[in-house]
Amino acid sequence: MANVKGCNLPDDLYYNVENNVWARREADGNVTVGMTAYACALAGQIVSVTPKKAGKAIEQNKSVSTVESGKWVGPVKTPVSGEIVAVNEDLAGKPASINSDPYGAGWMVKLKPSNWDGEAGGLVTGAAAASAFEAKMNAEGFGGCSQA
Repeated sequence: MANVKGCNLPDDLYYNVENNVWARREADGNVTVGMTAYACALAGQIVSVTPKKAGKAIEQNKSVSTVESGKWVGPVKTPVSGEIVAVNEDLAGKPASINSDPYGAGWMVKLKPSNWDGEAGGLVTGAAAASAFEAKMNAEGFGGCSQA
């Protein structure tokens, strides 16, 4: 797992660096989507999550969920197009799970991808993701993720 400025970036995930989101292709072909540790650090403590409903088709780079923290309200944009097949209902009662475990319990939605092969090529993984995030963090003057 890469660690850039204190932010964990698991090697097995696909990242949309611009939108600070990740995707994980599951064994059943569906894609789990969530916020990166970097996005969580920028947003601060998440206090509310409003996901789109299951069954809704979402285009790449469009919002699958809205999150709210003490200093930010904004969209979580999907790295790939697809139909939402599941939302993380646990986040309604425990939105802070996004901060404490962004790649596990803090996942947002699961999608049935409509064009994985075409869109995944625009995402980065492994060392390329670490380099891209490091460049972005440096350009934005980001001090680093605080580790719990």
